[in-house]
Amino acid sequence: MQHVNGVLQHYEWGHPTAIAELLGIEPDGRPQAELWFGTHPAGPGTLDDGRTLESVVGPLPYLLKVLAAGDPLSLQVHPSREQAEAGFDREDDAGIPLHAPQRNYRDRMHKPELMYALTSFEAVCGIAPLAETDALLAELGEPAASLRSVLVHGGVDAAIGLLLHDRPDLSELVDAASRHPDARCRWLAVAADLYPADSSAAILLLLNYVHMQPGEAIFLAAGNMHGYLRGVGIEVMASSDNVLRGGLTVKNIDVDEVLRILDDSPLVDPLVHPQVGPDGGIEYPVPVDDFRIARYDIDGSAAWIADGPELIFCLDGAVGDLSRGQCTAAVDGEHIELTGTATVFRVGGRAPA
Repeated sequence: MQHVNGVLQHYEWGHPTAIAELLGIEPDGRPQAELWFGTHPAGPGTLDDGRTLESVVGPLPYLLKVLAAGDPLSLQVHPSREQAEAGFDREDDAGIPLHAPQRNYRDRMHKPELMYALTSFEAVCGIAPLAETDALLAELGEPAASLRSVLVHGGVDAAIGLLLHDRPDLSELVDAASRHPDARCRWLAVAADLYPADSSAAILLLLNYVHMQPGEAIFLAAGNMHGYLRGVGIEVMASSDNVLRGGLTVKNIDVDEVLRILDDSPLVDPLVHPQVGPDGGIEYPVPVDDFRIARYDIDGSAAWIADGPELIFCLDGAVGDLSRGQCTAAVDGEHIELTGTATVFRVGGRAPA
């Protein structure tokens, strides 16, 4: 196995100290948002001897991140593989430069992802059951009447289209929400304060609010409108940079493309339900081949054979020369044996044929 040096990403919404505390280093005074382990060109990992991670394991189909949200991230959706391929080719044919601000598709990959909570973690994930949303809007009264009417008669697409295209004034709705105990109302007030002229904040009222405790996880499939609000977690995703933002951002929002990609069907249960694997690891099953993740709470030893290129991240404790905040890589077929007391995450996956 080879130690992997991660790449720290500084974004405005990042937490100032959480990742530094995990790594046992001093904060640098800037918000530290994500620590990447992978071969993605925007943050390729390296080994202690100076080689790139890719030179040893090849291009990984997945990207492992530690994410620390001090403030809400943008609302967003990710495309399916077919949508990404078509969108990438369409924007190439239109001559839109790859890194242009108005470019939606940076590659031809889909971007399913899993978020595993390391701390109390708040998020919105997928369209909430419509009856629940209608009841909430009814309780908010007249300030929510127009949004409620559009939702009832036109559906989720029409309601989000109203907020993103027409950009109605939210001041009365925010005021009404500030007096309501629902967590989505609380976060509406926070979002409206951060983005006072952005009516997309009201999209929060249409989504499932999820408050995860450590050890819980959510999976975000293609078209799932979501946003991470606050907390620290491990995020595993297909190695892609395709993000269509739907609000709470100063970056480009292609409203029509967001509405085209959006899955407007209600998501009844956003949580991933873990199961014990044959080797004793706690697996978090996902319906894609790009990645898989399992947690091992080791007190003694654990062993397995790497099934494809794998990353092993140590959350706490130590096993051999792998300790808290460190990551190591294994090649396909390598025998892994970890001895000590630690919590580690095993991440793997295979690129589609």
